[in-house]
Amino acid sequence: MRELVILGTASQVPTRTRNHNGYFLRWEREGILFDPGEGTQRQMLHAGVSASKITRICLTHVHGDHCFGLPGVLSRMVLDGVPHPVHLHYPASGGETVRALVSLATPGLDLHLHPHGAAGPVADYVDVEPLRHRIEAYGYRVTEPDGRTFLPARLEAAAVSGPDVGRLARDGRFGDLRLEDVSVHRPGRRFAFVMDTAVCEGAFALAEGTDLLVTESTFSDADARLAEEYLHLTAGQAGSIAASGAATSLVLTHFSSRYDDVGLLAADARRTAGTATTVVAASDLDRIAFPVHRSTDPLARRAR
Repeated sequence: MRELVILGTASQVPTRTRNHNGYFLRWEREGILFDPGEGTQRQMLHAGVSASKITRICLTHVHGDHCFGLPGVLSRMVLDGVPHPVHLHYPASGGETVRALVSLATPGLDLHLHPHGAAGPVADYVDVEPLRHRIEAYGYRVTEPDGRTFLPARLEAAAVSGPDVGRLARDGRFGDLRLEDVSVHRPGRRFAFVMDTAVCEGAFALAEGTDLLVTESTFSDADARLAEEYLHLTAGQAGSIAASGAATSLVLTHFSSRYDDVGLLAADARRTAGTATTVVAASDLDRIAFPVHRSTDPLARRAR
């Protein structure tokens, strides 16, 4: 199962309807919590997200609206008796702040700290790219390994069915029949998370080929001067980043409290995102399913 749960969508200060940042990604057996701002623990209760499901926490940077909820979340995990290891990823320059936040939490969690200071992989399926903000910041990309998609008509023509299909998928060959003879390449699903940043190469790299792209959208296009001053994105810039990477779905978040109606931000993004990209302005407690995976054959089925 893959699903994004929105725990908070406010930038800098919460509002009556928007909590500080917080995003929970269900990724098969993993649960990844991104940027837990203040109030994240309570938002998890409202959203039905159990602390015991968190296996990994990823911080883009150490501004308070992206990390001040960390001690409460860690303490709740200890209270709930979480037995599994939890991995915490963050920019290396924020190490002092992260260690201070961790020291405030109830001890007893098997927590592993993973600072990073350059682009590249930080876990088996997680990569980071540097962003352009007032302090060191990184965006995250989560990628499923590529696979193969079976073509049922070719399987039928080759008289392969039942358990033999599983053997073919596992071994790559069944007798003289090769996996590539009855299947097509299937790119793995991709999720990208781009928070506080101005337009930069890292944001475009993260967006490339994504099924679901989450980006900050702090300002409207009309307030582009403020976006440049504070090194944030406008909604139109977020849409352009999604379009450049041919993202299937774009989720806008991290809204300035100056906007009572974020529909205008969604409209800005739609003007630049292109017709292939679905644009959603997130609200707290939204649950966003992954889009249907793009396939070269609508009758195809997964090989693994």
